[in-house]
Amino acid sequence: MASHMDLPTGLMDQLFHNTGSSSFTEFVGSHAPGLLPVRGEILATPIGDQVPHATTIVAATFAGGVVMAGDRRATSGNIISQRDVEKVFRTDDYSCMGIAGTASTGIEMARLYRVELEHYEKLEGRTLSVNGKANRLAAMIRGNLAMAMQGLVVVPLFAAYDAERDGGRIFSYDVAGGPYERDRFDAIGSGSIFARGSMKKLYRDRASAADMAMTLIQALYDAADDDSATGGPDVTRKIWPIVSVIDADGFRRLAEEEVTGYVEHMLEARLISPDGPIAPLR
Repeated sequence: MASHMDLPTGLMDQLFHNTGSSSFTEFVGSHAPGLLPVRGEILATPIGDQVPHATTIVAATFAGGVVMAGDRRATSGNIISQRDVEKVFRTDDYSCMGIAGTASTGIEMARLYRVELEHYEKLEGRTLSVNGKANRLAAMIRGNLAMAMQGLVVVPLFAAYDAERDGGRIFSYDVAGGPYERDRFDAIGSGSIFARGSMKKLYRDRASAADMAMTLIQALYDAADDDSATGGPDVTRKIWPIVSVIDADGFRRLAEEEVTGYVEHMLEARLISPDGPIAPLR
């Protein structure tokens, strides 16, 4: 059978420029499915904790945008497999996603999702709406369901700036795709229950981006305090959480020097109050 490279130029142009869909994932799935990282393969034996897993991701809205942060630890069962893994990824100029679950599959999904959004924008001449972006990611998660049922679970957290609302939006997902929009804040990963409890105490409506970044760093520290799979700030190696902000000016990842300032301020305060800030009762 002739390959695509053997086709006349005119047919090649028709094949690759008139795909009938603005979805890059659908296009690759039709013409070269083996290139997709999320496939319905059946493994002989579920591998579960044998591969590195990533946790914990937190996100919260602020006045005019949204902040997302993630710790840096990846674990394989009870073993720390990596201390500086990156779990928060820019997906376009006004959105990002964080990954929890199987690290390698999650990283590949984030990369493919970024191409998916770029592909849509080039073909359609406009960007997807925030709801459209959230639904596209949901479809990719559903495509990984067969692998998830064998232990290669990826559950992302998606955040975006919505120009129509002039504010940030957060979406979480279940293993079948979701999506579920969350109000004000959310967390995923093994330390999420502790991080969410921390944010419930510290979250303030209409807070600044700087205050919300500090809130998320506090939440990650609280998660690491109770969850062994979540990594706290590594002072000796100077490994800090990744913190990203999205607002009307677009996506930006905070510089390491800026995150260092937040972490050092938090650690100094924790020497006095190990359990962190106390929320006022009135």
